[in-house]
Formats: sequence, C-alpha cells, structure tokens
Amino acid sequence: MIERHVTFHVLPDKKSEFFSFFYDEYLPASDGFLSANLLQVVDSELDLMMIIRFDSFESAANWRGSSKHQDLKPKLKVLNKGSVLQVLEAID
Repeated sequence: MIERHVTFHVLPDKKSEFFSFFYDEYLPASDGFLSANLLQVVDSELDLMMIIRFDSFESAANWRGSSKHQDLKPKLKVLNKGSVLQVLEAID
C-alpha cells in the first residue's frame, strides 16, 4: 500500500473552500484508490494534511498522471500557499 501525505498551508480566507474542494471534487475515484482523509494539524489552524491511500505505487502514479488530477491542480493551487509531500509505503 502507498500513502501520499500532503500538508498544505491553506490561505486564511480559503479554509472552507479547501474542505469543499477536497470532499466534493478532489477525492480520487481511480483504479487502486483505497481511501482518503483530511486532517487538521493540532497546533496550526491553517495546516491541513491530505492522506490518500492506493493499493500500489503504480496506482498512485496513474492518479497523479491522470487528466482529472491535472485539471484539479490549478484549483488546489489557489487555495494554499505551499505544500509538503511525503510518499510512504507500507511494510508488511
């Protein structure tokens, strides 16, 4: 399993839009998608972390390269002022 953890520093006036965007538009519906969560960083009101799980590295790569994901990137960019990505692989 692959997890993509992306922490976004959301713009102060865009937090509710970010929530709507994540739940209404962003959630992947691609092959290999397992689940997703949106987490609030406890000590930073404007830092939100997306955790997206895929069954394999290939499924995650296919999502990143999909036209849907590419179309969503500009919408996401206007909601935050920076992000940090970590890609993790489950160890059995």
